[in-house]
Amino acid sequence: MNLRNRRHKPSAEVQTSALNDIMFFLMLFFLLASAVSNPQVVKLLLPKSSAGEQSVAKKTVTVSITSDLIYHFDKQVVSLDQMEPLIQSQIINGEELTIMLYADSTVPIQNVISVMDIANRNKVKLVLATEPVKE
Repeated sequence: MNLRNRRHKPSAEVQTSALNDIMFFLMLFFLLASAVSNPQVVKLLLPKSSAGEQSVAKKTVTVSITSDLIYHFDKQVVSLDQMEPLIQSQIINGEELTIMLYADSTVPIQNVISVMDIANRNKVKLVLATEPVKE
């Protein structure tokens, strides 16, 4: 027969004070990591250039041409015929617009020139994105 008093049993507790700190630091890390990443970029293999970066205007749009000759306007798949009206809709009240053109290194130059012609017709500055040369 067990005559010991059951009221004095040790209780099990879980300390969660450190868990709050860990969750805060994880949240801070993911917020900073998401600010650094650029979701507007389509994955391309860019040509290499030794020239430095240039400054761009306040309002920029990205145009990407994949190796499959698929055109992207700010990550939206469009045809070449739809590109000019989209660029014209981005020009507001004389504000300077810059097009960042990301073209895969395997894309024929004629496809790049077609986008450049659209930019020239609308008097929009166009910058061809390249990857820096590794020395």
